[in-house]
Amino acid sequence: MDSAERVADAIATALLAGEWDGPAMSARVSSALGMQRPTPWIHDLVAEVLLVHPRPPIDAPRGLAAVVRFSHVFRRRWERRPRLHVAVWTPRPTEMGRTPWPVTPLPDLAALARLLDVDAGELAWFADTRGWTRRSPEPLRHYRWREIPRRGGGTRLVAAPKPRLKEIQRRLLRHVLLPIPTHAAAHGAVPGRSVRTAVSPHAGSAVVLRMDLEAFYASIPAGRVWGLLRTAGFPEAVAYTITGLVTTRAPVGLSSDPRLRTPHLPQGAPSSPQLANLVAFSLDRRLAGLASRFGVQYTRYVDDLTFSGDLRAARARFVDAVTTVVVSEGFAVNERKTVVLGSAGRQAVLGAVVNAHPAVSRRERDTLRATLHNCAVHGWASQAHGRTRDEFRAHLLGRIAWVGSLHPTHATRLRAIFDRIDWDN
Repeated sequence: MDSAERVADAIATALLAGEWDGPAMSARVSSALGMQRPTPWIHDLVAEVLLVHPRPPIDAPRGLAAVVRFSHVFRRRWERRPRLHVAVWTPRPTEMGRTPWPVTPLPDLAALARLLDVDAGELAWFADTRGWTRRSPEPLRHYRWREIPRRGGGTRLVAAPKPRLKEIQRRLLRHVLLPIPTHAAAHGAVPGRSVRTAVSPHAGSAVVLRMDLEAFYASIPAGRVWGLLRTAGFPEAVAYTITGLVTTRAPVGLSSDPRLRTPHLPQGAPSSPQLANLVAFSLDRRLAGLASRFGVQYTRYVDDLTFSGDLRAARARFVDAVTTVVVSEGFAVNERKTVVLGSAGRQAVLGAVVNAHPAVSRRERDTLRATLHNCAVHGWASQAHGRTRDEFRAHLLGRIAWVGSLHPTHATRLRAIFDRIDWDN
């Protein structure tokens, strides 16, 4: 015997299989249910559907099936005898809905599979919407899970996608996620923005306030990702599958954190930073508005919130207001990391000092200069501490680049010392 869900799905499929016109819709429903002609309850059901959807929801067949399933007309008919059954399925391909952004059109799962260069079976396997791999041995899992130390103690669980899924997520990032704009206050993992753009608005401020979002990625559930993709115009099935490709759950027995045991953004996937920025758009918009009302600046770099301005008189009230907004947006503030920095002391933000202008601390710069000098005088091996030549050379260039991202003149001087190092000796 067919279930109510199956019958409602068949009715929704029939409704979408032709013209969105009352008599034609009623005729298709009666045919799907094996009836010779529409009965009064079918006409009433179609009238209810047309009230909810004046236009055909071609991108949302599951939503239409839910409208049918929970309509008063259908529920009353389902309780009567004989029970309804599905006689004919008349599927219609889905289409893109309205989209406010220039994302790559993906009207159905076949188009998604072509974009990702996988077949239908591989698409279902990597999306893992039923959570099969939660109980699988490590070789069959799509992620490598490991704990890494946190600054200040403790560990966090990082899920690194394996190569094939990682490439899939990179393609989704390029074609689906990057065309969707982020808020101007977001600076982490945003093309054209950096630590420098995140800290520059706070230079020379009377007070700098730093706040931290707790378990940022784990706090973004799959449902919010699905909602974002539906807003972007992707049909339900496509949005559902993409959500499975970019979210995950911790394997059984690996974590007791309920946020990690339900589908969430994995920390370690190339698609997660952009998705987090997009989901946090409302948070950024509200915090930017709050900061404007208090006359202060606001930026966010991943999970680090930074505010600056004259907050001396209203600091406690402002912190409470920020916390209220954060909680209402589904996130949490790590109160232990809330720091208030006055201009009389060192104002450090994201590893940069912003008392006058963005720069690395003098101590860090002097330490790097001393290391480069010793390499030039005594040889690079004297400072490598077990690293290979290529590893150590890349390490030094990375540190110089970090200095240069905040203060190019300082980096030029450090690079001059670096160029004196004999890497062949």
